[in-house]
Amino acid sequence: MDERALEKLGWGPPFVDAWRARASVGEQPARITADYGVEYMLGTAGGELRATLPGKLRMAIRKGDSARPVVGDWVSFEPRSQEGTTVIQAVLPRRTQLARKAAGRTTEEQVVAANVDGVFLVSALTKDLNPRRLERYLTVAWDSGAQPIIVLTKADLSVNSTAERERIVQFAQDVPVHTVSAVTGEGLEVLAPYLGPGKTVALIGSSGVGKSTLINRLLGSARQEVREVSEDDKGRHTTTHRELFVLASGGLVIDTPGMRELGVLESEEGLRDAFVDIQELAAHCRFSDCQHEREPGCAVQQDVREGRLAPGRLEAFHKLFQETARPEYDTPLQTRGRQGSKRKGR
Repeated sequence: MDERALEKLGWGPPFVDAWRARASVGEQPARITADYGVEYMLGTAGGELRATLPGKLRMAIRKGDSARPVVGDWVSFEPRSQEGTTVIQAVLPRRTQLARKAAGRTTEEQVVAANVDGVFLVSALTKDLNPRRLERYLTVAWDSGAQPIIVLTKADLSVNSTAERERIVQFAQDVPVHTVSAVTGEGLEVLAPYLGPGKTVALIGSSGVGKSTLINRLLGSARQEVREVSEDDKGRHTTTHRELFVLASGGLVIDTPGMRELGVLESEEGLRDAFVDIQELAAHCRFSDCQHEREPGCAVQQDVREGRLAPGRLEAFHKLFQETARPEYDTPLQTRGRQGSKRKGR
């Protein structure tokens, strides 16, 4: 087995250890590079192969005994030469996973991508720019275990991209915020550190923000279809499936379909990290179970009244808290023991 080909796809610890612990005769490791629903594309030591799931694995997924394979996963597969098919036998343990609540009223988790090092939260410097939506993306990204990076596209269409960036920086805390233009190439060099050899980055954002155009620019070729955006900034879904691309730099990017709805899971740490400013203020509230609404001695509300905290940001926190609240909790997230966040050690 030529591990050098796999290393170009991000192969390394801890996946090597997991593979060696599982290794079964006749099976080989591979990374899922495309998810077509019924079929998958695998990146293997010998090139690309189409693969399916056997009945046994599909049953295990339905029972909740196995994760459903997604783009970015490392899997164990078996080539069945007699049948002319390739079959995925198991999903190796994930290092990180980017997940959202499935669309609708269900609380079911939908994993978008696996084993990513960073998440580009993509929004356009147009009427689409929505701080509240980016706060939602930040919550999901922090909960994934990967590093969130905010990428503001279409800088060439912005009258004042610097001012727009500063508006986002105000609530992004220590999350990097970059402005770029995939059309002119402006700012793209700042993305290079996140796209080094073996590093995997997933892109998430609503339709029409320029994810496919950005990927084409990074690839240096028109691999992804690009569609025009309507006058009201409503984009159409260009990407219809999830796919992993290898860049000339050695980095890997995962494109995802535009998300009309990004439901937040029961994500205590993700919400805390996305609203670390409110968490820190809450430590100064008079009551440990303060709801940050009308209680006396609320440090959060005091900052709102005195103009240091935007009312919209607190409203966004309350809304996302209601989405992520679990029955066993009846107090705001930041008061639950006030543990450390996922940012530590990054």
